[in-house]
Formats: sequence, structure tokens, C-alpha cells
Amino acid sequence: MKRISLRNYPFRLRLHLLPILVWLAAVACVIGLFTRRSQRFEIVGIARSPVLNVSVNCPARLKTIPVELFENVTKGQTVAIVNTVLDNEQPRIELQTQLYAILAEIEHLSAQLVPTQETLLAEESDRVINRIARMRTFEIDIENARIQILSLRSQIASDQIVLEDLAMEAKITRDLVEQKAIAPYEQEKAQVQYNALAKKIEENKNLLEQAKSDLAQAQQRRDEYAKNHPFNPSVNDALEVIRKQIAVQERLMDGVLTQVEALNARESLEIKAPIDGVVIPVQQQANEALTRRPGEKIMGRPGEVVTAGEPILAIAETSPSEIIAYIGDRLLGQVEENMPVEIIRDIWPLPTSQITQIGPTMELMPERMWLNPNIPQWGRPVLIEIPEGLELIPGEMIGIRRL
Repeated sequence: MKRISLRNYPFRLRLHLLPILVWLAAVACVIGLFTRRSQRFEIVGIARSPVLNVSVNCPARLKTIPVELFENVTKGQTVAIVNTVLDNEQPRIELQTQLYAILAEIEHLSAQLVPTQETLLAEESDRVINRIARMRTFEIDIENARIQILSLRSQIASDQIVLEDLAMEAKITRDLVEQKAIAPYEQEKAQVQYNALAKKIEENKNLLEQAKSDLAQAQQRRDEYAKNHPFNPSVNDALEVIRKQIAVQERLMDGVLTQVEALNARESLEIKAPIDGVVIPVQQQANEALTRRPGEKIMGRPGEVVTAGEPILAIAETSPSEIIAYIGDRLLGQVEENMPVEIIRDIWPLPTSQITQIGPTMELMPERMWLNPNIPQWGRPVLIEIPEGLELIPGEMIGIRRL
């Protein structure tokens, strides 16, 4: 049988077959390219770092926030100080009322001590032994010192409660002046009141130490005198009632001061940073972002009242921990966990990575990833591991391509 070869065909016939062969080759290439394209995909992801909102678990008023926006903080650092007892609560008012009552009783005892002293001094003329008068003088000096100490302690405690309120008022007026909401005169006025009361408290503390020293000296003089002279029962009997009343007021004062210290400890609460990171604006919910003005509620401000769970500020880690991307309906069947992918930045490929997790439901994509800012887009979230050595900025857009 004779072998058929193109060489046996005329040259013109071979020229007719050549376009057909070229067309078939082109069709094969197109089919191969479409097949490869259908197997590969390229999406956009965002480098994401953990963000924690700092809040309180009960209603509170912000006293100070010692950190600034975008400031680096360390875990355990104080980022806010709050008052957990608000101004309209009763404990502060009740303690102030009790202090006023103790002060009134102290004034009453002081008034009673004057005629007692006069009575004891009048009896001195009827006594023969001069040492009895000396004993009366020592006892009166001791009781005067005790009353003075009690009065100063009560006054200091009362003024310290008022000083705390003046400190808050001075802080609020200073912030308002910085915001140009009030005149600087109001700030100066509040600061002058605070300084005056603080100076008064310091002077009373010095007087209290002096009164304690006077009491110790009076007791020492009485004890030394009693060693060498007989004790006169009449002196003790004359002052017994006042002594008991002073002891009652001393116990009441100790109880009130204990409550004041506990209240101050409960009021002032330091909020610590839960992680190392940087302070960022509070993350807003989608429905809140539409109603708030630009720049509103970026961070809490001193003087504001926050509810339980309401964010005061937010802290984000400085380095992203993962990349989040979203796949649409067209790619749902082409993505699976542990699938290797290629990271792309500025069209240049970077170290390869893999998909670690795939979300179970379709979610609303971040607005910056919408193709049309007026048309919301939905996708299934996927988490991609950041390759070792790749440095990204939180929020940076990055390309993801299947290998």
C-alpha cells in the first residue's frame, strides 16, 4: 500500500491546511488559558491586628485619661482613672451629714467643759492642798487636747471630701477652657478654691500633730504629778460625764473615717491596659457611625459618665496577626482550609502562605473593599496566615492569589 504524505500533495494544498492548523492551535491555547484562569483566583485582603476596647463593669465618671491617642502603651499600664460612685449617690451625703453632727456635738462638749472648768477652779479656793488644783489643771489640759484633736480630725475629713469635688471641678473647667467652651476666669476661680482648701487642710494637719503632741505632754505631766501626790476622786468625778461623751464621739469619728477611706478607695478605680499596643479611636458600630458627627466619641473625656461595657478607649496590637479576605459566590467552591496562596504587594509576589480558617456564613464586607461605595457587598471571610518575616501595617490592603 502506498504511504500518504503531505509531500505528495501539491504545494497549494499544503498552504490551505496551514491556517487550519494555526486556528486549531489557537483554540487549544485559549481553552488552556480559560481552564487555568478558572482554577486560579485573586482577591484582596486586609492585614488585621487584635483590637480590645477598654471599659468598666459599672456606671462611672471619668476622672483622668493619662494616655493620648496613638500613644504606645504596655500591658498593665494605667490608661484611665474613674469614679465608680456618682455624684447623685447617697454615701457621700450621709457621711458628710454624720461629720457635721459630730462637729456639732464637739462644740457642745467644748461649751460644757467651760463651766466645768470654772466650777473646778472655784472649788480650788476651798481646798487646802495646792496639788489638787494642779491635778485639775492637768486633767482639763488633757480633755481640751482630746477635744481639739477630735475637732481637727472631723474638720480635715470633711474638707477632704469637698477637696475631691473641687479637684474634679478644676479638671473639668481646665478641659473646657482648652476646648474654648468657657472663659479662663472660671478655671482660675476653681483652681483658687482648690488651692485655698488644700492649704487649709495642710494647716489643720499641722495643728492636729501639734494637738497630739500637747496631749502626750499633758498626760506625761499628769502621770509624773500623780506619782508624787495622791489622786483626788473629785476631779475624776466632775469630768467623768464629759469623758464618756468624748469617748463616744471618738468612736463615732473612727467609724466615719473608716467609711470615708473605704468610699474613696471604691470611688477611685484605675483601669489597666490589657495588652501591649497603641491607643486608637473607639471602634464604632455601623448604625452608630451614621448618627455621630466626625471626630465624636474617639476617646472618653474627663467628666463624662460611662455605662457598664461602654468603651472608654481602644487598644490595638502594633503588628497584625492575620490577613482577612472575603470570597464571593463565584469562588465558594474553589477555596478550602490549608490551601496554599501567594501574597502580593504592589504586583510583586511575596512569601507564600496558606488559608487557616474559613468563616461559616456570608458577612458584610468592610466598606473600603466594596467595588461600588454605594452598593454593599457580602462575602465569606477567610483568614490567611502572615508569613514569617513579612512586616505589614494594620489595615494595609494586600493581594491574595491562589498558587
